[in-house]
Amino acid sequence: MNRFANPTRFMRISAAVLPAIGWLTALLLVVGLVLALFVAPPDYQQGESVRIMFIHVPAAWMALFVYANLALASAAGLIWRHPLAEIAAQEAAPLGAAFTLVCLVTGSLWGQPMWGTWWVWDARLTSVLVMFFLYLGYIALVHAFDDPTRGARAGAILAMVGVVNLPIIKFSVDWWNTLHQPASVFRLGGPTIVLSMLLPLLVMAIAFTILFFWLWLVRIRSAIVARKLRSLRLAGADDFAQLDASGGKPAGSYPS
Repeated sequence: MNRFANPTRFMRISAAVLPAIGWLTALLLVVGLVLALFVAPPDYQQGESVRIMFIHVPAAWMALFVYANLALASAAGLIWRHPLAEIAAQEAAPLGAAFTLVCLVTGSLWGQPMWGTWWVWDARLTSVLVMFFLYLGYIALVHAFDDPTRGARAGAILAMVGVVNLPIIKFSVDWWNTLHQPASVFRLGGPTIVLSMLLPLLVMAIAFTILFFWLWLVRIRSAIVARKLRSLRLAGADDFAQLDASGGKPAGSYPS
């Protein structure tokens, strides 16, 4: 891990893989959408509205997956002081919040014709909403301090504490009576969903996963460049202040 935590090496490796990941993401999204819209059959009860599933379910999976990565990166930054861990955690949070928001919005759009309401306070919906607030809380906490180190540490603690919500989301449909159906894909007895619906669902899930990694790499690279520019500006300001204090004049700074 330390080998890949070097910012220079990370920039070199990520620059090499980003184009391939981007093209693969675009291809899988196109294939997944074609399968979801034109190959998957309508549900015998839900009709065409079931197609929301191909966005809602992968977004829900990604909301959990990104939070797990956020917590792992936060732990690495807090415990082992990995150079890129804090940046990785901070750049994952907005992506996770976006996936969670897509999950909540598409869930409401799907729930209204099926349940007759846009929202119900059942265990699954409430726990996902709590995760959305955890994402927002992490983002706000990281930027709430003048000292970036203190903000990163406080955000990391919140992210790790919030991990307790992940099994609650996963098993809420088993532990409590909810409007959500039990797990139909990742279950001990195997998937219960038909192949014509399972295939586009899995393709979209893979596409969303690769899309996340592509966006994550782009955001991390941008954050590294921004930190380097900020360091150069601060170094330049310090040099100017030292010269000014000693009575020296940087070339071209003052008129003679």
